[in-house]
Amino acid sequence: MSWVKIIHLLCVMGWMTSIFAVPRAIIYWKREHARLGENGPLGDLTFRLYRFSFGLGVIAIITGVWYGVWLGWPAWLHLKATLVVLLAAHYLWTGRLVRRAQRGVFTESDMYLRIFNEVSVIGTIAILWVVVAQPF
Repeated sequence: MSWVKIIHLLCVMGWMTSIFAVPRAIIYWKREHARLGENGPLGDLTFRLYRFSFGLGVIAIITGVWYGVWLGWPAWLHLKATLVVLLAAHYLWTGRLVRRAQRGVFTESDMYLRIFNEVSVIGTIAILWVVVAQPF
């Protein structure tokens, strides 16, 4: 079971990189698009990062569920799973923003995107607290 946990942690780390980086990159992509009038290399990089880490997120969730079944789903793990589902929904919304940006549609303000980015940080802190403290 150690290998499942190792794979889970590695995939979570890769997924978290994208969760934190892609919303911020959209801000710079938006500025680049305004300057160039088209999608430049930053847009391509942002899309590729999102696409690559999507697979890592799927593997992280699958191995997390596998490990949870092995643990017998203690009560704290239900809270963690709920928070992960919310973080995954945030990530899927990020994907929507990336898809729209590929079409050159940037309707969200820089402030919205910054706040959107910080929501994932707060969610991650909550997940880490539940895993470390195991409150119930």
